[in-house]
Amino acid sequence: MKFSDIKYERVSYEDVELKFLGLIEKIRHCNDFEEILIFINEINRIRNHADTMKEYASIRYSIDTTDELFCEENNYWDEYDPYFKKLDNVFYKTLLEKNIKKELVAEFGKQFYSIVELKAKAFSESIVELLQIENSLMSEYTKLLSSAKIEFDGRVCNLSDMAPYMGSSDRELRMRAIKLHTDFFEKNEERFDVIFDKLVEIRHEMANKLGYDNFIELGYMRMLRTDYSMKDIENLRKLVIEKYVPLANSIYLEQANRLNSEKFDYYDEGVHFSDGNARLIGNGKYIISNGAKMYNELSPETSEFYTYLVNNELFDVKPRPNKAMGGYCTLLSEFKDPFIFGNFNGTVDDIDVLTHEIGHALQMYLSRDIDMPEIAFPTLDSCEIHSMSMEFFTYPWMNLFFGDDEEKYKKYHHDSALKFIPYGTLVDHFQHIIYENPTLSPSERKSIWRELEKKYLPHRDYSDLAFLENGGYWFRQGHIFKDPFYYIDYVLAQLCALQFYELSKLDYEKAWKKYIDICRVGGKYSFLDIVEIAGLKNPLNYKTTCE
Repeated sequence: MKFSDIKYERVSYEDVELKFLGLIEKIRHCNDFEEILIFINEINRIRNHADTMKEYASIRYSIDTTDELFCEENNYWDEYDPYFKKLDNVFYKTLLEKNIKKELVAEFGKQFYSIVELKAKAFSESIVELLQIENSLMSEYTKLLSSAKIEFDGRVCNLSDMAPYMGSSDRELRMRAIKLHTDFFEKNEERFDVIFDKLVEIRHEMANKLGYDNFIELGYMRMLRTDYSMKDIENLRKLVIEKYVPLANSIYLEQANRLNSEKFDYYDEGVHFSDGNARLIGNGKYIISNGAKMYNELSPETSEFYTYLVNNELFDVKPRPNKAMGGYCTLLSEFKDPFIFGNFNGTVDDIDVLTHEIGHALQMYLSRDIDMPEIAFPTLDSCEIHSMSMEFFTYPWMNLFFGDDEEKYKKYHHDSALKFIPYGTLVDHFQHIIYENPTLSPSERKSIWRELEKKYLPHRDYSDLAFLENGGYWFRQGHIFKDPFYYIDYVLAQLCALQFYELSKLDYEKAWKKYIDICRVGGKYSFLDIVEIAGLKNPLNYKTTCE
């Protein structure tokens, strides 16, 4: 279905609850598993419709955070989504109480049952009000970011619009741009601090109500981690500091040498070559059009999928005032359609949207035959393997977008992938400290961030940017506010994507086939199982990470 043809209707919780609980009662009193499956399918039909309307409203709100209708609908879902989660929880507990584990595992797989167990532990009716407040605070953060109006170069820019200027080869220009970009966060420092302080307080209270010492354990449950622990992540941090921090430092040093920079500081980090960064040779329409050529040539699967995506208007990448920041891919589950949201700004980031988010969307498209929502797509650590690996698989077509700057782009991208690993680990480490110590003051949090930067990003010199030197950089990192403990998933996936890249250089077709294999299985398997299916090495293993 075309996105423009979707008819939005607010889903009445009361109507859903009545139908849902009626089906739950039928499951409770049924002893025939085949009949139970019929009731489960009917429940999933109800859930998919509600989830699709919620996601549609969220997309429309992201496209314009001042749209009155979808501001109102976003508020509705902020309030009522926890009630829908309550119904999900009734469903999960009913399945667990039925003593049909063997049948459920045979039908949906071991991972499905593990997810049901985790979701049941991560919710109770006692936290509904807290979840509503959490949703409202996250929406407030989104709206605050999208409210930026920065006068620069004769135009009014949002935060995304500033990116080309911040990466300009003209140092004076990029210094002015970076200062104005930073000013937005500094001027709104108190608002960011208050939002995050409330989020930490709310999440800690939720964890306590559910019987946990702090939010960390609950956070891991919400991320649905079924086959690795906090201890594994602690060990990964040590490996990152041992191997990837020195490696990233050497890449930054090489970058500084290319720029002939006597004093390489934060103002210079966004410039990768002395004659300027890789330049796109076309606008947004050109990128979308050449994306069709690239994906038509890459494989039959990508050709069919990309055509479907374009024909059904399943993306919005045009920048506009009041549009939410960032990019994402989500699923309109009733129609089994992925949707890509982004902000093209004329920088290399536009290609990352075309490859990274397409990787997510392709996986969703190729596993459309999986009807159970919990396993339609994998846990996020596995999801990011699809997206980050696609960035590398599309290297052979980068000349379409960069022309003579093709090699520049690939050098920049590969270096950035390696430099990301310490930063991603820093974000995760920061969150562990914050949620282990929920009463820290805003200034203490910023001090901790800056100390961790010195550990993971020892090259970083903020020069005269006092706000950043005092630990304010993380305000721009939306995952810290909206998706706690998500960020280490990018690190794990990046380590896998780099392996896919090396394999593709040896045998592209073989590597691609493995990639398609893990797309097709959706979320039927855990992270480590998907790594094994892909023929990759476990990124949490010391020897693997240190090779």
